[in-house]
Amino acid sequence: MLKHLLIRNYALIRELEMTPSGSLNVITGETGAGKSIMLGAIGLLLGNRADTKALWDEKEKCVTEGTFDLRGLRLKKLFSDLELEYDDDTIIRREINPAGKSRAFINDLPVTLDILRQVGQRLMDIHSQHETLELGTQTFQLELLDTYAGNQKITEAYELAWQEFQHARAELSQWEADAARLKAEADYVNFQLTELTQAQLEEGEQGRLEEEQKVLEHAEEIKQRLVSVLARLSESDDAVANQLAEVRADLSAIAPFSEAYQKLLDRFNTVRLELADIANEASDINERVEFEPARFEAVQQRLSLLYQLQKKHRVNEVADLLKIQADLEQRAATTRSLDDTIARLQQTLDAAGKQVAAIGEQLSESRTRVMTSLKRQLASLLHDLGMPDARVEIHHQRVAPNARGLDEVDLLFSANKGVAPRTLNQVASGGEFSRLMFAVKYVMAEKAALPTLVLDEIDTGVSGEVALKLGTLMKAMARNHQLIAISHLPQIAAKADTHYLVFKDQTGNKATTGIRLLAAEERVDEIAKMIGGAKPTPTARESARELMTI
Repeated sequence: MLKHLLIRNYALIRELEMTPSGSLNVITGETGAGKSIMLGAIGLLLGNRADTKALWDEKEKCVTEGTFDLRGLRLKKLFSDLELEYDDDTIIRREINPAGKSRAFINDLPVTLDILRQVGQRLMDIHSQHETLELGTQTFQLELLDTYAGNQKITEAYELAWQEFQHARAELSQWEADAARLKAEADYVNFQLTELTQAQLEEGEQGRLEEEQKVLEHAEEIKQRLVSVLARLSESDDAVANQLAEVRADLSAIAPFSEAYQKLLDRFNTVRLELADIANEASDINERVEFEPARFEAVQQRLSLLYQLQKKHRVNEVADLLKIQADLEQRAATTRSLDDTIARLQQTLDAAGKQVAAIGEQLSESRTRVMTSLKRQLASLLHDLGMPDARVEIHHQRVAPNARGLDEVDLLFSANKGVAPRTLNQVASGGEFSRLMFAVKYVMAEKAALPTLVLDEIDTGVSGEVALKLGTLMKAMARNHQLIAISHLPQIAAKADTHYLVFKDQTGNKATTGIRLLAAEERVDEIAKMIGGAKPTPTARESARELMTI
């Protein structure tokens, strides 16, 4: 329910706050005082389009903020699906700056208008005699039946089964589309795979082969250089090794005289051993290096093959070729198992379809069982609301499974004697349609938790005993659901648990709309004015008190 409403800088509203009760709230006021303006501001919270022309002060931003108690509305899943932080006390805010930019927030998290609408429509239901299109929709009429039948668990099960069916159908469709493509590509994939498989690729081999190619290509120069190195290190008369031996002898002779000399000797020995090791390794390499024409040719051919494959597949590494090979192997394996995969997916789809049909049958049977009772209750309510000849029929037919089940329904209505019930877009005046909508909401409120219901002059065209009955029904409905009714009838205002007066203040330079909660005696005065005019008589006041006690 709506716990608190703040409207600032909107149309004729400079600033307005109200804290409605959880039951029946009635808003009254003179024509033009700004009741419809309030609805426009509330509509911003539900995602309606914003208009900068609606700013009271064009230099300041407009803010509309509502605090809602979500307990009992079962909205945790919706919040989770929309990636919103759930709070039992949720704050929705809409801002419009002077430049026309609109921003929306749910619990201080910025959201899109689409998300705002999805949440808002679950929190408030604004209905006026001009907004009757919803009742004529297939979705709403099935929702009416399901609410009346208490089908929540069945509809949830059906929705889950339908989602699984849709997923299975989409997956099968995708695989069938892929099958045609994969089969068309099979020969080319197998050709490429065979080519890469026969190449017997090894990760890292390209670098090894390129290094070996350089060695073989420069084998003669390498041997010449190594022979020269060996001669200078150890094999000639003036080799470094001989000279190092003399240096070692000199350092060994003086090492006992000082720790510093000993350290020099130790460092020298380390270098001498490293040079000896270098000479031995150079000798080993020299013995291994030979120019082998056959091996050189083999290395060049292997590298040529690797380069050709890389160029063909537009990559630069053997590792990339191996990845392509693995992908081709997967595609080939997928192609080989296509028929089995499609058969398995078809079985899954068939099973999901049977589940949809089975749960759909339960749902359809439950809907069908309550149709007669629902028609009778609606007709009875309409009779109480001053339409004694009203008739309601529900045309039902079975259809192929869809997101809403196996049923298609059409609510038919006639307000007048001798006139056959017809579809809602063909019959009913605004007032008659409004009373039908109220009867529908009343029935739904008996069965489930509803959003805050805002009724905008739904009592137009009603008076006398019918108005009293309408007020009584509103009062009864509001025992479990929050109602906010904008009314011009004293009979409705008298039933209010909380009574607000909307007024226009002309004292400043610019007219403003305000609202205030009426105390008990103020309510008597206001209702008396609604009965007898601006200056109510004692009789009118007595009538007001009487209405408040009925």
